Amino acid sequence: MSAEEKIRIAVIEAPYRREIWLDDVQFDSGMRLLRITIKEGRRFTQLDLDSDTAERWAQIMRDWAGNGGKSPAG
Repeated sequence: MSAEEKIRIAVIEAPYRREIWLDDVQFDSGMRLLRITIKEGRRFTQLDLDSDTAERWAQIMRDWAGNGGKSPAG
């Protein structure tokens, strides 16, 4: 298991008492990922994204939010 350096980018308070943590994580190997941790009560869900995946996800969220919370197809 490689060591990692983690820098907290943001904490977002979400609906239904959820909390979203965004961390910039750099591993000893040089790999850098965006770590998304969702806290729901005592449950944690963690997802690591590379920059290309994070950019695609961000664009989809921007499109959805800019459309009043509606999917482009509907």
